[in-house]
Amino acid sequence: MAAAAALALLGGALVYAHRRHAEALPIGDADLAQAPVAVGPAGGAVGADRASDSAIRPAPRRPARAPLRPPSPLRQQFEQTPDLYSFAQSLRLRAEAGEPEAMWLLTRVYDYCANYSNAPVDYRNDTRTLEAMKVRGAAAMTAARNRVSERCARFAPDDALGYPMILVKRVEAAQAGSLAAEASLLSAGKPLEKTDDYRRGLIDRVLRSKDPEAFMALSGGMGLASNGRSAGFDYQRVSGTQFAELAWKLAACRLGQDCGPDSSLMTSYCANGGICSQDPQQDFASFVYDAAIPRQGAEVVQEMIYSLTGEERTK
Repeated sequence: MAAAAALALLGGALVYAHRRHAEALPIGDADLAQAPVAVGPAGGAVGADRASDSAIRPAPRRPARAPLRPPSPLRQQFEQTPDLYSFAQSLRLRAEAGEPEAMWLLTRVYDYCANYSNAPVDYRNDTRTLEAMKVRGAAAMTAARNRVSERCARFAPDDALGYPMILVKRVEAAQAGSLAAEASLLSAGKPLEKTDDYRRGLIDRVLRSKDPEAFMALSGGMGLASNGRSAGFDYQRVSGTQFAELAWKLAACRLGQDCGPDSSLMTSYCANGGICSQDPQQDFASFVYDAAIPRQGAEVVQEMIYSLTGEERTK
């Protein structure tokens, strides 16, 4: 049951991250009491009255595996630059010239910084309030929110980084040839075309591309959102469940997506969705297997990942 609850929380965070309207919401006691950031080692909610529990033991980590391909310089820069505003300025010039990857990554910057940019002062105040509450798990969420604040510091409300603007930019990127942008639109329920043939064709193009950005962008559309819809014969077993959604994400990590402890993926899960690892050194794969996938389900997910990446299973 604990694993099922954690899996539901992870899935919920994905929906939040992909479909939220980018608005900064004040953090109150009631919100924090219900936030999944207070999930304990057994998956049960931990209230403020138990914040003084014994120290949290670091969660077990799966051995890190080298990605199958290195990320492009632009993608590395997105993950590593301390100043996303400056990075966005450089991307904008390339996007205006019609470069698909620059157009896509510009929307990722906007999405990452949207909550902060809409109300920077409120965002920082909420972070300080969260930190002062000393709720179990608050330190991890505070660190993630501080990371967002630092990297997005030069964005302001006038930049209008709302969901409608990001959606328009992703449509433009998809029409310019960005497969990741096209996949993200399908996950958001706004595909370029609404036919089943288009959907199956897009899934096939993403799978054949082995592009980690496209895999990650498509993952939200391959989970429960696709339940009851045909994904094509070859992909039916890696769609329609929360395990399938996580398998696409984990496959993206294997293919070269940055899924490390401080990656945009882990940061957004924690800062926006309240889904935070208790171990600051834990990467996404270790976090998922520790918090969301029961032991008996791990092999099923592994088989899904192998089928997506085309790797041969090692004994």
